Amino acid sequence: MKPMTMRDGLPLSASTDFEHNRELQERKQQLRTTSKALARFPDKGTIKGRELNIYFVSSEGVSYMTVCHCSLPVAKAFCFLEDLRWEFTASFKSTVVALAARPYPFLEFDGTIQKLKQHYNQNGGPALEVTLAEVQEDLRLHPPQVINWEEVELTNGTANGHMEQSPGSGQNGRLQQVTAAGILSLVLNIVCASLNIIRGVHLIEYTFQDDYEGIWNVAAFLLAFVCCLLQCHLYLFHSSRKKPKSFTLLSAIVLCNFYLLGLRNPWQLIFHVSVASLSTFLILTRKLQDRTNDCGV
Repeated sequence: MKPMTMRDGLPLSASTDFEHNRELQERKQQLRTTSKALARFPDKGTIKGRELNIYFVSSEGVSYMTVCHCSLPVAKAFCFLEDLRWEFTASFKSTVVALAARPYPFLEFDGTIQKLKQHYNQNGGPALEVTLAEVQEDLRLHPPQVINWEEVELTNGTANGHMEQSPGSGQNGRLQQVTAAGILSLVLNIVCASLNIIRGVHLIEYTFQDDYEGIWNVAAFLLAFVCCLLQCHLYLFHSSRKKPKSFTLLSAIVLCNFYLLGLRNPWQLIFHVSVASLSTFLILTRKLQDRTNDCGV
């Protein structure tokens, strides 16, 4: 367990540990980012990792966070946080906590945290007023929200004024830099979009001159054109629910091109689908930059 107490993103106290597990170090970084967004989340929550999960409880303006192994029952993790909350509120008056202005003003609380950790590691159960049955019942009635890490990053960016940029703004400082492969995919997407709109407009002339049987071919060309542009936007600017959006665009492009198989030869079909697949891969692998404070834990 790696607990912390925070108020409005300001770290109040933390336990000292000397573990150098790689995922633990990642979770420490995530604790700092998460702390800035806690005001926008419910009072209880879980952020799942590969082997380590982050659990948090917020009460009276103070949040209590811990990193626990995924094998630990959820109820025990929240029991520990409730014990931590009891100890902290008993040790420090709310007026003193409210006046805290610098990071880690209550580092002496580390001794209490260490005792709680030792008690849970040895006895595996609550140490103070709260009981495991009470916590289990509370979790049954009010289950903690399971939060996606991308949602934390987006919420944290919104809270700090890093809103999603529009295409006209020409920048998004929160995403990683555009790579050479990204530039290539943008160029190829623009080429595909241009081919789609040219063929669509050209087909419109014949459709309205002769009959309306080809209207669905026109719609397929125009839909593929719009999807290509949306893929460019999704790569350049951060968006919530990026994965379902990118797969929806890829599916639409594939379906449109298969519908147009009679108007395109197999090589053209492979080209358009390959470009859309490359763009989808690059969209999903372009991550947010880490903007966490280096305040040390």
